[in-house]
Parts: sequence; C-alpha cells; structure tokens
Amino acid sequence: MSTHAPNESRVIPLRPQAPAPGSGGPAGAPRLPVGGPPPREPLWRHLVGDVLRRERLAQERTLKDVSEAARISMPYLSEVERGRKEASSEVLAAAAQALGLGLADLLLRAGDELALHARSRVVRGRTSPTAQYDGLCLAA
Repeated sequence: MSTHAPNESRVIPLRPQAPAPGSGGPAGAPRLPVGGPPPREPLWRHLVGDVLRRERLAQERTLKDVSEAARISMPYLSEVERGRKEASSEVLAAAAQALGLGLADLLLRAGDELALHARSRVVRGRTSPTAQYDGLCLAA
C-alpha cells in the first residue's frame, strides 16, 4: 500500500517563472527589461508560413486554389501557412511553384525576415551580434 494520497499530482513548470516585480529574484539572476521579456526568436516554420500566406493573399488567391495547383491538401497547406506543420522541402517547393515562386525565393524571403528580426534585437540592445550568430557575420 502506498503512502501517497490518491489523485495527487505534481506540476513541473516547463519554463522558469519570472520573479514578481520588485522581488529582485535570486541573487545574480539576470534582470528583465522594464518592458517585459525580450521577444522570442521566430521559428523557421512560422516565417515560411507567413511568407506563403502573404504571397497568396497578395495574389488574391484562395487556399483551395493554391492547394489544388500545388497538389497539397487544403487543410495541410493551411497548417503550413499558420506555422503548425514543418513542411518538407518537396511540399514547400510545390507551394512556392503554385504561387509563381521558386523554392529559393521562398526561403530567401523567410531568411530576410529572420535577419530583420535578429537585427532589431541587436539594435534594441537585447543581445550581441556575436552571441546571436556565434561569429557568423551577415552583410547589412
């Protein structure tokens, strides 16, 4: 027989909780800026999905139209556009081609957005370029 109470659960947070304002937090802990936590770096699937959706809307095309042209199911293309699915290179190439883009065009646009995000973090003083890229130097 167990000594634990039945139906008792233990919750372990996935991310550490920020200290309450004014509490100072543990000694030596980094302090967050007054405006709140720094923005999180976007995931690649979100960037690619945003580019696909913006291009589709700029062409005033429906999900159905593009999914049929790309031979991708409409629900799956929607999930890719919303950044919920990590699409294969074949799926991305088909979606890009259906929009009149090459795979390289799609990935370059997503890469440009990632670089803009990284530069905005550096400009705001959130991180240093060397910490961001481990010595990789990008042309501005």
